Amino acid sequence: MTPPPVRVDHLVTSGTFSLDGGTWEVANNVWLIGDDHEVYVIDAAHDADAIAAAIGDRRLLGIICTHGHDDHIDAAPALADRTGAPILLHPEDEVLWRMRHPDRAPDKPLADGDVLTVAGTELRVLHTPGHSLGAVCLHAPALTTVFSGDTLFQGGPGATGRSYSSFPTIIESIRERLLTLPAETLVRTGHGDSTVIGDEAPHLDEWIARGH
Repeated sequence: MTPPPVRVDHLVTSGTFSLDGGTWEVANNVWLIGDDHEVYVIDAAHDADAIAAAIGDRRLLGIICTHGHDDHIDAAPALADRTGAPILLHPEDEVLWRMRHPDRAPDKPLADGDVLTVAGTELRVLHTPGHSLGAVCLHAPALTTVFSGDTLFQGGPGATGRSYSSFPTIIESIRERLLTLPAETLVRTGHGDSTVIGDEAPHLDEWIARGH
């Protein structure tokens, strides 16, 4: 009997992002990768009820945080408590995590080179600092896709004007870790529309010249 195919489900949730004394209204992409039986959530943003509904009766293997900004992690503890699934975050973003959740630590660290497996499909952790110190992307070679968090968007890199961010660092991460992926790789972003590596790669020098 052929196992059910792995698939990617997508939710958009709305809430706020707060850092450095400011607060902004945002809409976030929440990604679920798995099959009919098991799944990972990438970025539990804003609405634990909606994410739980999308999971359904599948086993949640973990809640992967692409980085520690509060709009990407605000619903993670509630979802973890509800499902028993661990929260995974790169240790260098724990300083950001604690701003939102001072009394609840992540459960497991993410490190560059880690491989997570769901429904027979590998998710490879790429440490891509710049938007934040511990930002990561998740590359699924078998699906020709990368979940880029807030590192790479349609039209350029993620924002680097706030604490714990660096424009030269995000450019290096994008150049060395993302633009080296196959050109046809679909980039599923933390906000807004998806894009393709081959559409973004030619514009790197423009981004460097404009400085954001």
